[in-house]
Amino acid sequence: MRRVGAHTPGRRPLQEAETRGADLVQIFLSNPQGWRKPEPRHDADALREAPIPIYVHAPYLINVCADDNKVRIPSRRILQETCDAAADIAAKAVIVHGGHVTGPGPQEDGIDRWRKALESLDTIVPVLIENTAGGDKAVARRVEWIARLWGEIGDLGVGFVLDTCHSWAGGEPFDELVERTLAATGRIDLVHANDSKDPFDSRRDRHENLGRGMIPPEDLARVIVGAGAPVVVETPGEAAGQAADIAWVRARL
Repeated sequence: MRRVGAHTPGRRPLQEAETRGADLVQIFLSNPQGWRKPEPRHDADALREAPIPIYVHAPYLINVCADDNKVRIPSRRILQETCDAAADIAAKAVIVHGGHVTGPGPQEDGIDRWRKALESLDTIVPVLIENTAGGDKAVARRVEWIARLWGEIGDLGVGFVLDTCHSWAGGEPFDELVERTLAATGRIDLVHANDSKDPFDSRRDRHENLGRGMIPPEDLARVIVGAGAPVVVETPGEAAGQAADIAWVRARL
């Protein structure tokens, strides 16, 4: 059975999952817009013994591809700290955005920096790199660049998250999207099932509830079903809206 769940507030994730009827849950362990180390959790024992998988999303600020070492080095640090905190709750995996080169250097520099970041990372929790919606020199926006990234880091055991809103907003056609992604990475470990508030190739990462956005519903369903991976909805509407989106996915699976 394919598990379907949601990204929920992190304070009481197991209860949040139950409210939504979720088979898995995804949370932040620290401020997604900050650099502070995750705090130890009072419910760590309960999370370690949870009957459902728990995924951890790393902070949005992480960009291991950045030219500026005042961004790149803290990105490596907080990624390590997030992985350590995820291990403490026996999380299934840590998800991190692919990032982009920020200075005058070529896009290829970001690929080299990802390898260095992963080689220096010490973790028992799998790291899953997520495709992104924007960034002029993004290393995980278009499938051809994801293929180049995996050519450099694929031997390090890193996994891949396919976000449907990011693909749409990033200008990646949905025709054979799953097949092309699998050819690039050899794997899809998780699907972030999100509709988009904005047009194709808008570069805007604004999620919408499933079937209510600008992605044709049949295309959205085809990618979610075809990926063959667990599904997380990261959609608006809090518990009620996400419960409806979980039901939308299950009806198509």
